[in-house]
Amino acid sequence: MPAREPILNVPRAVTLSAGAMIAMQLVLSVLPLQTGLTVLLSLAMIPARYTGAAPELPGGYISAVTSFVTYMVVHGGWLHLTVNVLWMLAFGTAVARRVSTAGFFQFSILCGIAGALTHLVLHWGEVSPMVGASAAISGQMAAALRFIFFARGTPRGQIPDFAHVPLASLSETVRDGRVMGFIVFWLVLNAYFGLTGASFGTGPESEIAWEAHVGGFVCGLLIFGYFDAVRPAPDASQLR
Repeated sequence: MPAREPILNVPRAVTLSAGAMIAMQLVLSVLPLQTGLTVLLSLAMIPARYTGAAPELPGGYISAVTSFVTYMVVHGGWLHLTVNVLWMLAFGTAVARRVSTAGFFQFSILCGIAGALTHLVLHWGEVSPMVGASAAISGQMAAALRFIFFARGTPRGQIPDFAHVPLASLSETVRDGRVMGFIVFWLVLNAYFGLTGASFGTGPESEIAWEAHVGGFVCGLLIFGYFDAVRPAPDASQLR
């Protein structure tokens, strides 16, 4: 008899990413309150580090360098983490099927750094910490938009083989009405969060850093072509 397909066939890179974020949230949840806050602030992106406050903040000068990456591992609470993991399962999975595990991490980290730099420039000198993998996942979403809309439909109940759909060029991507419709909806949603101050928790670290999302998204859209693997010619049924 044929082997049963797993209910969740998640790429290793996505599983490892989600596992690292969940493990960090578990650690923070069991630490004493003050210790947990110190750890979170040491890992968080805090713009004030770069205007002279680094010696007074947890992590000191070391965190001024490492927080461009470490802020992605910590979150403002379980709800914040859950939303990001689900978003990564939706878009990161499609991306991870096209690149190596190392490539997935490199691409995601670059998008996260781009998001952190965008946040830093627009919130220069502020003391509120930014945490979460949203910028990196926004980059994954942007990358996925360059191929998921270009796969032809399959028989009902079947998911297209996104791993072998040709990657659309940037010009093809931005000219596609479905892609632009999705991007406009996403931008409006982010603008709403930014204007209303919506958050996933009660602390300042739980506020939604929508500018970082945009920075990560633009980065992902622009650089994914450098990571996308060269693939054999796809089956004609996968083409539009």
